[in-house]
Amino acid sequence: MNYLSSALIMTFGLAISHQQTLLAADPSAVDILKDADRARGSAAVEEGITWSVKVDTSGEDGSNSVSYLLKVKGSDALAEAVAPARNKGEMMLFNDRNIWFFKPGLKKPVAISPRQKLMGQAANGDIASTNYAKDYEGTIMATETVNGEACWKLDLKAKAKNVTYDKIRYWISKKDRLGVKAEFLTVSGDVFKLAAFEYKNKLNSGTKDYAFVSKMTITDALNPKNITTLNYESPKPSKLSDSLFNVNNLVR
Repeated sequence: MNYLSSALIMTFGLAISHQQTLLAADPSAVDILKDADRARGSAAVEEGITWSVKVDTSGEDGSNSVSYLLKVKGSDALAEAVAPARNKGEMMLFNDRNIWFFKPGLKKPVAISPRQKLMGQAANGDIASTNYAKDYEGTIMATETVNGEACWKLDLKAKAKNVTYDKIRYWISKKDRLGVKAEFLTVSGDVFKLAAFEYKNKLNSGTKDYAFVSKMTITDALNPKNITTLNYESPKPSKLSDSLFNVNNLVR
């Protein structure tokens, strides 16, 4: 073997070794997503969590506001409108990826899609807890700085058609493992909504305090004047019965 061949083999080996070192330095995409999901209501407390969220919309079509009480346990969630009076009593039940809607006057719950508009820029699926680690195939694409903070940039592709979005670009902080911003994409890869997150709430899991989302701002990518904010308050552990999430119990 001549000197040139030896040098090329050594250079190639060093490059492979360097790449393996870089890959080993990062946790898996699934582990990163699990940590980010916890701060957005997923599996932080086994027996259940409750919180309130106020959804405010503003834009060319005017403004609107509805407040909900959320009860979450594992993959199940119940969102009940508590204000204003015209929406009071409306409920959405999330059984994993299946969603049921019920309101006073209906004889039985109606199946709805997580992709349907809730109000403004928010889809039905946006109001429940996030389980991106389960619903999406994640790939770490790069490291980028967002608002002065080093973040993993993840590419998420839906594992099934009955999730809220087909594709997501998601930036998660390396320091805190919290979702910082997201871009929601169509099947063809066009960005149609943007989201930014804040974490001023705390949730006690029984052993420690976790950061918990306090605000999600969703903006229309084509018309930035159309904005919807979800403001989260009072997250707390709650012992919730499984029967609460039985669709047959929605009719009272």
